[in-house]
Amino acid sequence: MNYYELIKTELINNEVYSKVKDYSKNKHDLETRYNVGKLLIEAQGGETRAKYGENLIKEYAIKLVKEVNKKYDYKTLLRIRQFYLLFSNVATLSRKLTWSHYVELIPLNNINIINYYIRLVETQNLSVRKLRERIKSNEYERLPEDTKLKLSNNETTTLPDNIPNPIIIKNPNNVDIVKEKALQMLIMEDIPSFLEQLGTGFTFIKNEYPIKLGNRYNYVDLLLFNYKYNCFVVIELKVTELKKQDIGQVQMYINYIDKNVKESNQNKTIGLIICKKENRYVIEYSSDERISVREYELTGGNL
Repeated sequence: MNYYELIKTELINNEVYSKVKDYSKNKHDLETRYNVGKLLIEAQGGETRAKYGENLIKEYAIKLVKEVNKKYDYKTLLRIRQFYLLFSNVATLSRKLTWSHYVELIPLNNINIINYYIRLVETQNLSVRKLRERIKSNEYERLPEDTKLKLSNNETTTLPDNIPNPIIIKNPNNVDIVKEKALQMLIMEDIPSFLEQLGTGFTFIKNEYPIKLGNRYNYVDLLLFNYKYNCFVVIELKVTELKKQDIGQVQMYINYIDKNVKESNQNKTIGLIICKKENRYVIEYSSDERISVREYELTGGNL
């Protein structure tokens, strides 16, 4: 069997198909690379011997660059082969991702991590640039270990499960943050980026949301709503280590929102304390299942 000619034919057909304006063009593009990856493995003598066939791929690349398109160089063929190896046991490839998306994912070389980012692209319609930023921020690595286990087992996750730790907050001017108000203003400068950091489905309602208790007003640092989980989210910011009174403060805010703001068809409010440093003893002994705690980390550049 002449594997080179089969690969060449696949790629030429795809080059022709790519010039046709058709909604299934992306599907064809992915299927072509999958098939070429499979042929490369077979040409090298199967998956177990694939690593010994690098010279064969180099030979194919030299000819394909001349005869089909210069983009099919050695590096690209290696990427296509790895694409097949990663997804050969997957029932269907996500058509919401382009080949350029998969190029960003292939180097991760871990199907659990890759599946996480695939779901992000599917649910949030991430561009390739946005996907690259999320990978660069190590978003998956910052998820709680319990969440990673749930994801790998395809178990249902809750809203807090999907909030990374730490939460990265942009600080492009390297402002010295010593007060909660300053941290809040930093978040407000780029609220879309902050909401993306928290996960899927968050919308901004108001900062300094007023709560009247008797004759006195208290103010929620940030009040959000999550349309995926259909609930309000109370966020309290702390530039110090978590203290036990912080839990009580957020409990009061949650109870107020549930009683005075939440509609009957909405789920119960949850709380999120974002602090400079966690305190495992406070979390362990003053815990409330409605409240999650995450540290924050400031970054001077792009995420």
